[in-house]
Amino acid sequence: MSIVKNTVVSIEYEVKDALSGELIDSNKGGGALEFLMGGGHIVQGLEEAVSLMSEGESRRLVVPSEKAYGTYDADALERIEKEQFNGIDLREGMTLYGSSENGQNVQVTVKSIDADTVTIDYNHPLAGKNLDFDVRVVKTREATAHEIATGVLENSECCGGEGGCGCHCH
Repeated sequence: MSIVKNTVVSIEYEVKDALSGELIDSNKGGGALEFLMGGGHIVQGLEEAVSLMSEGESRRLVVPSEKAYGTYDADALERIEKEQFNGIDLREGMTLYGSSENGQNVQVTVKSIDADTVTIDYNHPLAGKNLDFDVRVVKTREATAHEIATGVLENSECCGGEGGCGCHCH
């Protein structure tokens, strides 16, 4: 039986980089991740796979980058004058947060640092990576009218507030 839109789904998962095998995130042994099916709260490929599962079912699958965090865009790099980062102890690989010109929150990664400029990367850190998921549907339930209308789940911590699995906390 498939899981339909506007169902609240609880999953237990482990996700690794499909190429390197490096563990990216896991909630095994912790609290299950709850999300609203069809709400876009988790990566597209995982949501599609879970929609074909049933409560209690486990599956291992590889989600291609196109259905996860997108392909890596080499044009999403920008060189910025180093003086704009005064007061920040910059390190290659570090994540910085800011606001775009239209006021949206932006996450960037420091790609490189030279004498006068800093190259930042606007790609999601997992862009271009195929993700290997080991997922189990723990529980399903019908969403309330409020949950459907707002997309906010009642009594949910949404990835423990971290959002590392790809959910978008509200």
